[in-house]
Amino acid sequence: MKMWLLISYLITMCFISCLAVAEDGKGFGPIFEEQPIDTIYPEESPDGKVSLNCRARASPFPVYKWRMNNWDIDLTNERYSMVGGNLVINNPDKLRDAGKYFCLVSNIYGMVRSTEATLSFGYLDPFPPEERAEVKVKEGIGLVLLCDPPYHFPDDLSYRWLLNEFPIFITMDKRRYVSQTNGNLYIANVEASDRGNYSCFVSSPSITKSVFSKFIPLIPLSDRTTKLYPADIKVQFKDTYALMGHNVTLECFALGNPVPEIRWRKVLEPMPSTAEISMSGAVLKIFNIQLEDEGTYECEAENIRGKDRHQARIYVQAFPEWVEHINDTEADIGSDLYWPCVATGKPIPTIRWLRNGYAYHKGELRLYGLTFDNAGMYQCIAENAHGAIYANAELKILAMAPTFEMNPMKKKTLAAKGGRVLIECKPKAAPKPKFSWSKGTEWLVNSTRILIWDDGSLEIRNITRADEGTYTCFAENNRGKANNTGTLLITDATRITLPPANADVTVGENATMQCSASHDPALDLTFIWSLNGYVIDFSKENSHYMRNFMIDSNGDLLIKKAQLKHAGRYTCTAQTIVDNSSASADLVVRGQNRKDEEKITLDPFFPVCANLPPTP
Repeated sequence: MKMWLLISYLITMCFISCLAVAEDGKGFGPIFEEQPIDTIYPEESPDGKVSLNCRARASPFPVYKWRMNNWDIDLTNERYSMVGGNLVINNPDKLRDAGKYFCLVSNIYGMVRSTEATLSFGYLDPFPPEERAEVKVKEGIGLVLLCDPPYHFPDDLSYRWLLNEFPIFITMDKRRYVSQTNGNLYIANVEASDRGNYSCFVSSPSITKSVFSKFIPLIPLSDRTTKLYPADIKVQFKDTYALMGHNVTLECFALGNPVPEIRWRKVLEPMPSTAEISMSGAVLKIFNIQLEDEGTYECEAENIRGKDRHQARIYVQAFPEWVEHINDTEADIGSDLYWPCVATGKPIPTIRWLRNGYAYHKGELRLYGLTFDNAGMYQCIAENAHGAIYANAELKILAMAPTFEMNPMKKKTLAAKGGRVLIECKPKAAPKPKFSWSKGTEWLVNSTRILIWDDGSLEIRNITRADEGTYTCFAENNRGKANNTGTLLITDATRITLPPANADVTVGENATMQCSASHDPALDLTFIWSLNGYVIDFSKENSHYMRNFMIDSNGDLLIKKAQLKHAGRYTCTAQTIVDNSSASADLVVRGQNRKDEEKITLDPFFPVCANLPPTP
């Protein structure tokens, strides 16, 4: 029994400790700083090890573990070791180690799962040792020398052809082309100068390895009469699926005598602005392809004996991209939560969720009546055929009695007689508290003049001197209660006593717009002038505008040497820190010959673009 009490006490203290960290904001769940990426390990690598990286920051410090093909990796096995959060595999083996990896990072606030990374093994086998048969062909006839590359991984090979010896490579031109799709050498029509020995040279940039085939003897046979042949497209591009933002390469090459000219076009539409033709017309490259670049593309080859055409379609799709994703959230216990997670892509991505690293939900996520069990690390994953993106966030559940320590009420609030005031009451509390107010010893209830808002704020309208006094906000929830007090002081309202009057002047004359106001003597008064809704900047326009600073309650505006552009509606705003009052008048500026005249007629409710406090 004593042992059980001890265990219960330790669990309770741990739970209280977790909550304390959550409330003071010092602790947080894991946030990834580095995640594993797809890795190709060369089978012939002398390194003897491969590393998959994973790093996160968290408080308290996180714990790491790894999974391969969704099975836990046994880190007691001497083949595996951990450096920080990085997984190091010693003596990697294709049969045992090829697969999909991800790391899991956790602390007391929850666990997150990294993006998935594939470990593959790259290789490029040598060409077969058998000699290649010689090729004899009449001059003027087109020729294809097959590369037939050896087994390899990955597929991103590059091809060149050797002529007679290393490192002499043939130069591609209008008559000769090496396809980067299959490695074959295409000669539009053979010439006597093509005699020699040819070898296909294959390179794998992923594993930095190259191999070349046995040499193929090419023997051109002379013909007394040179024959002409029509264009015949032998290098044909297929229907292609491309990812938006990537580069796309299409190949097209034709045999024929004379050498065919190659032209490209997009059927029924203009070519993309990022399209570029190279290799004497044999290659069309579209950089940074966009959805609008999707369509049918045509290659046409033509010489004097005839033409040939080939068409295929480019389908442009898109990797998932966030429209709206989740962020760290604090929610009150017992409240409801809708976490929006929206992504775009082509095909349209599906949405799934992880909680603390494990499958949790699919589609839209709504949580009702939150409890402490809902706290943890959440991940929203948007994925389509081209990949997945992750958005990670921590959900903290708050439960606390109301407190004004972090956000006390204002000790003093000023309000103008006849106006309205909003006294804020925003204690920190979870769940949301119920609010009540008192003025002195009098409890306040909602009426036509007094309104207690749902967020706890108190609004008073049509203020009188009798509203001055001490106000107390009371907040209470199932965790406790608290109150805070502030004082409301009533000031005299600001009023325009002498409004500006309409004026009519000629270009070059001066005009005065009068404006006087009454205000509470305890407050400073400022006058702001605007023309057609735009506040006048006196520091920039002092050559034409001047204010009267001699009398505090007078804000007369002098317009010097008026121009046509100065015509319009002028608004005088008398402003204190508590309230403001405005009045307007029109100025007409006439041309010297009274032919041109500027007058702006505005709606009486034309807005004044000034940063002013609410009008009482």
